Amino acid sequence: MRARITPRAANLRYAIRDIVVAAREYQRRTGETPLYLNIGDPIKYDWKTPDFMIEAMCEAAREGASFYSPSDGLPELKAAAVEKEKRVNGIDIDEERIIVTAGVSEAIQFLAGSLIDSGSEFLIPGPAYPPYISYIGYFGGVPVTYRTIEEEDWSPDIDDLRSKINDKTAGILVINPNNPTGAVYDEKTIREIANIAGEYGLPLVTDEIYDQLTFDKPQTPMVRAAGDVPVIGFNGISKVYLAPGWRVGYVYFHDQDGELDPIHDAMIRQARVRICVNAPAQYAAVAALKSDGSHLKEMMRRLRERRQVIWKRLNEIDSISTRLPQAAFYIMPKIELNGRWKDDTGFVLDVLNSTGVVFVPGSGFCPKYGASHFRSVFLPPPDMISEAMDRLESFMSKRA
Repeated sequence: MRARITPRAANLRYAIRDIVVAAREYQRRTGETPLYLNIGDPIKYDWKTPDFMIEAMCEAAREGASFYSPSDGLPELKAAAVEKEKRVNGIDIDEERIIVTAGVSEAIQFLAGSLIDSGSEFLIPGPAYPPYISYIGYFGGVPVTYRTIEEEDWSPDIDDLRSKINDKTAGILVINPNNPTGAVYDEKTIREIANIAGEYGLPLVTDEIYDQLTFDKPQTPMVRAAGDVPVIGFNGISKVYLAPGWRVGYVYFHDQDGELDPIHDAMIRQARVRICVNAPAQYAAVAALKSDGSHLKEMMRRLRERRQVIWKRLNEIDSISTRLPQAAFYIMPKIELNGRWKDDTGFVLDVLNSTGVVFVPGSGFCPKYGASHFRSVFLPPPDMISEAMDRLESFMSKRA
């Protein structure tokens, strides 16, 4: 059979899951199960989806919700998203201008499919969640990363962002709270980015999937800081509500005079082609978004404890240093390569093959601003984190 695979598919990369291929080979070769600290899936560790959400999904299935939903999502879910955004984030969004997606990842795909053409450029934070890089490239565009300053807790470099805008720029992305760095941007920074988007008439996209998972300072919703600048917002139930495998997210369009209508139309056309998001999961998402979030206090207590364990241990290991994350469950340490490894990918693979601990190369989040770093989650129980850090510390002492 002759099958010509397109370069756009053959060249796709997703660092967070690509490393799993090497981890499986390690397990096949050694017979030992790796310690996975690579993926932000709480359910893979000792976390559990709230019982009321599980019951809501089961009830929906029992009541016959096995039908195709509207392509833009169940009206009940869109109404629940409006209610949640008002209650939690203090912003007003329009139920008629929401699209329910299969997680934020599908929202990224729809956005890129709507705005990116051959040669288009899209400004994204460096480092950034890899699907933004992948989908922009897949549709023929160029992901252009603006610097975030590690020494300032990974805050965006506003001057660098502005300097990278040109006639090819198709939009600006903000991820706040941030994956992979755990940064939370202050209101002044958010407002400055919004003003730049307004000045140049560029679509402004904000990914706020970790909005309620902050430790020491609250997240500022982009809509609240942007004034009359149009905003496209991404959110969902995967992280805050501990249901990553259910694949339910949503996109909202917030503007004054319908400036975002063409993008909304382009994205909903793609939504129709893929039919709909899982209907029972949508009903469960209604229950999640309408809930009082009572599970969050204990969730954040446990995350805070685990954050402290991994942050302290990493900073005690030779040639490794890291900032204290302010949100989510990721940490982005810096590694001094010193000629011992060609790059951060070589470092991560050496750690994996020598210790069985699975991290993600920082360059998978940005070849420039993620280089010489690696990302870890701190979702596992403290004893598993400690075991991973013990192995890493021993490994580094041998590479000194």
